[in-house]
Amino acid sequence: MRYFNIFAVTFLIFLVCSVHSQESKGGRFYGAEFSSEKKVESFDAITKKLISNDTVQTRLSGKIKEVCQAKGCWMKVVLENDEEVFVRFKDYGFFVPTDSSDKNVVMNGVVFASEMSVEDQKHYAKDRGDSPAEIAKITTPKKQLRFEANGVLIQN
Repeated sequence: MRYFNIFAVTFLIFLVCSVHSQESKGGRFYGAEFSSEKKVESFDAITKKLISNDTVQTRLSGKIKEVCQAKGCWMKVVLENDEEVFVRFKDYGFFVPTDSSDKNVVMNGVVFASEMSVEDQKHYAKDRGDSPAEIAKITTPKKQLRFEANGVLIQN
């Protein structure tokens, strides 16, 4: 019994330390942690860079509008100019809590413009919980701004 108690206490200490390492004063990190000191780029600056580049390594911030309700595997974020960006997580390596809507977020990763297929739109609509009638209305591909995050800081 004594060894079990020692093991249990050691396990709890390890658990507390691992959770603490992901939290910061400004919120909670998911994926790779990053320094919050680096400047967040404006949408206009990123748009100019996307004219001559397929992708731009950057940091964005905004407010979470919507999160995948199945498991937190994607989110939609509204940027400072009311532009919306669709965010997925690098290599499906982490997820965010499904109750993260309306929270402020800082994201580190790659932004790019792409066309979302009808099939993908229907998949995300299903994740969102849309009705079969709403899903059936999706019939054309859609251009959108996308972001692949390697790290996300959801602020308190």
